[in-house]
Order: sequence, then C-alpha cells, then structure tokens
Amino acid sequence: MIRGYKDISLIDYPGLLAPVVFLGGCNFQCPFCHNRDLVLKPQNKTPFTEEDILTRIEDARVLADGVVITGGEPTLWSGLEDFIIRLKAMGLKVKLDTNGSLPAILEDLTHKNLLDYIAMDIKSPLEDYNRAAGVCVNAGSIVKSIDLIQSSGLNHEFRTTCVPGFIDEQAIQSICSLLAEGERYTLQNFKPVNTIDPRCMEIRPFSSEEMEGFRIKCCAAGLNAKVI
Repeated sequence: MIRGYKDISLIDYPGLLAPVVFLGGCNFQCPFCHNRDLVLKPQNKTPFTEEDILTRIEDARVLADGVVITGGEPTLWSGLEDFIIRLKAMGLKVKLDTNGSLPAILEDLTHKNLLDYIAMDIKSPLEDYNRAAGVCVNAGSIVKSIDLIQSSGLNHEFRTTCVPGFIDEQAIQSICSLLAEGERYTLQNFKPVNTIDPRCMEIRPFSSEEMEGFRIKCCAAGLNAKVI
C-alpha cells in the first residue's frame, strides 16, 4: 500500500517537521484530484516495504517529531493501525489525512489514542457529494466523521479544494454550516495538473481575490479560515 515517501516536509504537519507517507488507492475518484496515478494505478508506482519506510523515518528523527500519513485514502489499508503503533513506539506524533468516508476506522484509531492530528477533506456541500467524489457517497458517514473529529479532543482541521464548477460562495456557506465556531478550515486553490478527469485540466483556477473572498465568508461564519 505504501507508494510514496517524502523525507521531510515543512508544511504538511502544522508546527512540526515531518516525513510524509503516501498510501495508494482511494474509494473516491474526485474528477479534479491531481493524484491520478496514486488513486487509479497505485500498482504502477514503486512500492515501499514498511521496514524500508520505518528505517527512513528513523533516519529523519534528527529533524522530525511527527509523521504524516496521506493518500489516496489511508483508512482503506488493513495494516494502518499496526503501522501507526510502530510509529508511536518510536515516539512520533502521527497526523492522518482522510476523506472521512470510513468513520468507524477513525473512531477506532482515536479511541486507541493512536492519532495526534487529523485533517479531513470536505469535498462539497453534502447534496453534491456524489458528483464531487466521482462515486456514490454515504453523506451520513461524512457527517459522522466530522462530528467524531470535532469531539475527539485532537488537533484537527477541515479542508476544501476550491474548484470552479464545484465550489462557489453558496457551496462555501453550506460547508461552513457543518463546522463549529472557531474551527480551523483550510481553503486550497485548485491546480489543473494530472487530474483524474482530463477535462478538469481545462478549468481555470480561482483568482487570489476570489479565494480571499471565500476566506472572508468563512471567517464571517465564525471559522478560523486560511487560504493555501
């Protein structure tokens, strides 16, 4: 399942330097996703063994105090819990990136105190999730994951990739209504590169002014919003 690795990142784990582990495969096929090969053809990417990755992470301990596990969708991996246990035994903090589609996995990991930070993507307003995810999605699972993360007591954030045609001011307002006051919410501008649906590479991203307008709307809704 491990199909990529970054030795150190300055931005993926807020406040920490951290290696990033990429897991292949995803149960979503968001047309605007720019990790096409990792999602659709992970078998074509060079695999890493757990031992290889753990050795490299141990080497990074000189600088790093945490590890980011991302994808793809990490919660699909049956070996995720055991892998995290090994990371925690090394004294590392663990950040998990997820699409929130499998709340039972998140609940299990949080109850076992295996996570230190969770970042969940919110793709769109709930009523438009199937189109944004490219598959049929149980909206109730998305809401359950949001609620679980909010009540977990863990550091966390929610994120949305802002794609013209999928996200607008009304969509942002709808997503804001799912989140609690003061919630950290990151707005990421769309990049038309290597998308699952090639037609999305023709989409012109929002301007910096438009992204700032979204941020202001989120702040007005009581969220701690930023644009990246």
